[in-house]
Amino acid sequence: MTKYFLLIIFLMLIWGFFIEPHLIIIKKYKTNFLNRKKIVFVSDFHISKNDKGRLQRIVKLINAQNPDLVISGGDYIKGHTGTVTLPIEEQAIILSEIKAPVVSVLGNHDGWYDRYRVKKALEKAGIKVLLNSSVKEGDIYIAGVEDMQTGSPNIEAALENTEFPRILVSHTPDIYYDVKEDVDLILAGHVHGGQVRVPFYGALLVPSIYGNKFSGGDYKETPNRMIVTKGLGTSILGVRFNAVPEIVVLEDN
Repeated sequence: MTKYFLLIIFLMLIWGFFIEPHLIIIKKYKTNFLNRKKIVFVSDFHISKNDKGRLQRIVKLINAQNPDLVISGGDYIKGHTGTVTLPIEEQAIILSEIKAPVVSVLGNHDGWYDRYRVKKALEKAGIKVLLNSSVKEGDIYIAGVEDMQTGSPNIEAALENTEFPRILVSHTPDIYYDVKEDVDLILAGHVHGGQVRVPFYGALLVPSIYGNKFSGGDYKETPNRMIVTKGLGTSILGVRFNAVPEIVVLEDN
């Protein structure tokens, strides 16, 4: 029995470190306010110096969905200091190949790296970066708040002068109960689906004050609906288990 147990552990490690982190699924959610438009939501890229090919693959998969708009939850940067990440300027060149307007907020890793450098590089590539502000794309308002760890999120300022339909974007789902105004949808990332999820238990560690509660999926515990993506990359350890990277697609019924 011992050798079979060790074999299972070995295979799980192989899967978690070398296979699942490189998978990407397309996760679809239905909405009722997009007026026949299709939105792609992505987050938590965490692109390392050797990840240029992975980012190019992500861009190809985004384009393959033929979106009218792409929304990003941020965290392009790998690590905390910038020593292991692909420079944001190089990432931005690849991201500029997305064949739809792109709107983004920034994540905690972007902030630790240099959020103004990230913002400048993304905007040079034509990506609109929201820091407690909003933009109108077609007939939809997209409002975005600053990251909770490295910025000062201001929901009221982000939603100022917006009308319905409107989407609020936050890097982290922890903002959910703070949203007192009605919005059509809240989009968030950050938690990576827990990154390592044990069957029948859930994620071992979720970077959220709510633990497993908002680790990924579709939620409606207030008048506002929130969708939390499991994201695309990894943090701390390059491992995923039972939390496959995903690209979210939003379409009306």
